[in-house]
Amino acid sequence: MALLLPFGAGAEEIIGGVESRPHSRPYMAHLEITIENGHTGSCGGFLINPQFVMTAAHCKGRETTVTLGAHDVSKNEATQQKIKVEKQIVHPKYNFYSKHHDIMLLKLQKKAKVTPTVDVVPLPGPSDFIKPGKMCRAAGWGQTGVTEPTSDTLREVKLRIMDKEACKYYRHYDYNFQVCVGSPRKKRSAYRGDSGGPLLCAGVAHGIVSYGRWDAKPPAVFTRISPYVPWINSVIKDK
Repeated sequence: MALLLPFGAGAEEIIGGVESRPHSRPYMAHLEITIENGHTGSCGGFLINPQFVMTAAHCKGRETTVTLGAHDVSKNEATQQKIKVEKQIVHPKYNFYSKHHDIMLLKLQKKAKVTPTVDVVPLPGPSDFIKPGKMCRAAGWGQTGVTEPTSDTLREVKLRIMDKEACKYYRHYDYNFQVCVGSPRKKRSAYRGDSGGPLLCAGVAHGIVSYGRWDAKPPAVFTRISPYVPWINSVIKDK
């Protein structure tokens, strides 16, 4: 059974990774989400424009507060900017069951102030397809093990891009819109609480943490960003 890497209930955390150097990833966003029944959860995200954060569509809630400039989310760091989300723009073709088009843009109530600890990350071009074999990194505040709690400090893990055969376990995997990430031979993965965070290849955000297996065994499935670049640009322009 595939697991959406969402809130505390089933998102992703970094397993087999290391703590990030504080504020070395100034585009990272921590999402505190209130869902319909009043429960709260968390996801990752990343700043792509001073007023827009990208995350996974399955991280949508009733209301969301974004924290930028954080390393330790349990502390009130001077570098942090907390901004409420004004609008959640889920991709119109998002399908909760197949997990296709698991991408969402969050329009912030005000623009983030760009500082040494808060900045945007570049996106790929529409035809910039990340290829199998490349080593990339995922980052987040998710769980550090299947039975471990989420992490207060930002962590990151090196993950290999796999060919589509490695993801045939996932019935709905679609190479054109998703990336197969993480060698099955390594116990390294994103996990619960990491959902919506970025996959970074040579400093460019190529993927979004989407879903994986309950036991965290790699590979996991990330949303491929490049096919959505025209949609992303139109949303930012129109909103």
